[in-house]
Amino acid sequence: MSAAPLIRHTPWDTAAFGMPAWELAEYSEQALRQAVQTAGHHTIKVDPLADKRLLHEYGFYYCDTLIEPRCNAARLRAAQHPDAAISRAVDAGQVLAIGHGAFAHGRFHRDFNLPRAAADLRYDNWLKQLLGAQQVYGLYWQGALAGFIGYSGNSLALHALAEKYRGKGLSKYWWSAVCVDMLATGHDEVKSSISATNLAVLNLYASLGFSFNNPQDIYHRMVP
Repeated sequence: MSAAPLIRHTPWDTAAFGMPAWELAEYSEQALRQAVQTAGHHTIKVDPLADKRLLHEYGFYYCDTLIEPRCNAARLRAAQHPDAAISRAVDAGQVLAIGHGAFAHGRFHRDFNLPRAAADLRYDNWLKQLLGAQQVYGLYWQGALAGFIGYSGNSLALHALAEKYRGKGLSKYWWSAVCVDMLATGHDEVKSSISATNLAVLNLYASLGFSFNNPQDIYHRMVP
């Protein structure tokens, strides 16, 4: 039996950035050494309390910290509003227009070695995949599409609101409805993954009764 690879190809990132893209399978000097000998863009996720000395020695730079909100039916503090509704019936073009350029907190947008347009394309491609798999909730306010939440399994994977609906305290109604619907389908809990810098979404999840787990620091490295 062959050993598990120390770096794994990420074809979805390769397609967006036009270069080989990789994710390290472990935090070890052997994996770091292989990465710096392999052309392309590299990602590694490490425990925030891990010693980062090797990362700096091998030229990796910090990009983001991800945390994992989780909630079950017993903890969920749901909120309802008569003007807020959700539906899996969505217009793909409208959803893509709302999503394009909406993910400024993403680690790829914060990576100074990557062009913003390519980072936008990466999320556009992901959203198209979720739409193709019919894994997107449309968020409606008084019958108009206001945003979307894409999901995979029991995870809220990708979400955005149109600019006119942001900052108005409306998100709790849509997130509540989506969580209730997902829990009703048989999932024991609902989870997500968010940047620790995205305070609006962090506060939203906290207000709904989510707890936060599994923090991970994200480091990148570009190898010419």
